[in-house]
Amino acid sequence: MISGKQLKAAIIHAAILITNNRRSVDELNVYPVPDGDTGTNMSMTISAAKRQLELLGDDVTVSEVADVTASAMLRGARGNSGVITSLLFRGFSKGLAGLTEASCKDFANALELGVAGAYKAVMKPTEGTILTVSRMAAVKAQELAKTNPDDLTFWQGVLDEANSVLKQTTEMLPALKKANVVDAGGQGFCIIIGGMLASFRGEPLPEDQSETKFAAPDPSIDFNAAVAQYDDEINFTYCTEYIIEKNDASVDGAKLRAYLETIGDCVVVVEDDEIIKVHVHTDAPGLALTKALEFGHFINEPKPKIENMRIQHEGKVKEAKIVKQQGDVPVEPTKEFGFVAVAAGGGLERTFLDLGVDQVVKGGQTMNPSTDDILRAIHATPAKTVFVLPNNKNIIMAAEQAINLANRNVCVLQTRTIPQGISAMLAFDESATLSENRNQMTKAFERVSSGAVTFAARDSELDGQKIRKNEVLALDNGKLSFTEKEVNKAAYKLTKKLVKGDSSYVTVIYGADVTEEQAQQLYEQLCNKFKDKLEITLLSGGQPVYYYLLSVE
Repeated sequence: MISGKQLKAAIIHAAILITNNRRSVDELNVYPVPDGDTGTNMSMTISAAKRQLELLGDDVTVSEVADVTASAMLRGARGNSGVITSLLFRGFSKGLAGLTEASCKDFANALELGVAGAYKAVMKPTEGTILTVSRMAAVKAQELAKTNPDDLTFWQGVLDEANSVLKQTTEMLPALKKANVVDAGGQGFCIIIGGMLASFRGEPLPEDQSETKFAAPDPSIDFNAAVAQYDDEINFTYCTEYIIEKNDASVDGAKLRAYLETIGDCVVVVEDDEIIKVHVHTDAPGLALTKALEFGHFINEPKPKIENMRIQHEGKVKEAKIVKQQGDVPVEPTKEFGFVAVAAGGGLERTFLDLGVDQVVKGGQTMNPSTDDILRAIHATPAKTVFVLPNNKNIIMAAEQAINLANRNVCVLQTRTIPQGISAMLAFDESATLSENRNQMTKAFERVSSGAVTFAARDSELDGQKIRKNEVLALDNGKLSFTEKEVNKAAYKLTKKLVKGDSSYVTVIYGADVTEEQAQQLYEQLCNKFKDKLEITLLSGGQPVYYYLLSVE
């Protein structure tokens, strides 16, 4: 049997181990761009729990340790990998609820619940990822539990299975096979399980090699949220959201979710013992509402929402800053609409603030903010409805989690780039309704073609093309387009590629590693090329990582 004290020590051990190995996990990223991605996000997510666990005494129960871990990780979740990890531990806490100590069978059930919760929250789970590794580890845990093993044999078996499946991920996903790497999230999961096993064995706590200390998030939460990983294509017109109070605790939200999936997509069904919260894109919102009445009744606030929308999916960006707030106390709404944007770089921060953004959360590539960071910015925005612009595909899931934790209405626009976020803000109409603005802003950022010029963080090979460390990379809407030796040459070629026959505007945003003189040279070169055909704007963004961010509309 494992005690609460032992489980607490195991999770702390695992947090330190994934933190110490985060760089090697980051380097498994398929693209060699400088990206504080999977390892960093997973380590920061579980480190949020570590900080809270260190405050607990040794007389805690297994249930208390699991609850504190799940709550802290939910709010501390960063990036897609961090969100998935938090969902695994959220289910894990449910399986250990009410227990003082836990047997192998208890842990097997907890792992199974954690995996089920993660799969349930992701709209279209991709096999060959952390989901597959954790699922097969949970299956093995159930097999092992039936043989009545001792604790060490059980956890060693779970780890062996996870490592075995991890090796197979290279063959499961074409992108992993091309890059000849295993899945980074799956690797992180194995490190976490390995850290827990090392602690159970009595191995000494490793030295914490983290380079940066982060403020501990508030572990209290209003509602346990789940997040959907949306499709690249939206096929239905109406975004429908509502909350119902269950008829009784036995009501199963999974049955409502199963029905909604027959009439729409982007389905998120989050529930606890009392309520069910629903998000669905559908052409039949009336049916979605009517079906809900079989499970419970609508609450008065917030009221059900049905919004007409266009395709909402693309985007990608980075950078900003939270304007100093009065502690963590949510401010009272004084206006109808407010805005939170994610960005990094003084120029970009000022640009968003000039466009009307209330709070800028510092972050982007290499520095994904947590759900709690975004939530604090939402609560510091004096508006009844807050639009959130993640401006990076790896921040969208964390932003979506904040929806269920906020004390006001939140609309997350799925912007994946800084240029998309800027275009969305330019399309806002103060006199329009929420649904009208959501539709107009979404259409605006979808018209944007985004380019980026950065550098290779390591030697690699992609699609048979060898890429050398520090070589200049040109990204066309997030995908590697070509490599170059010289930064301005890459930016010029990429802009020409992005410009189409109906293009009217080009915005060039230069970063912290580009001089004003270099940027001016590129601007003049583009002006000479396109003469009076296009309107070209040059902005100083001051962003890290990217030499240039390009926007073509």
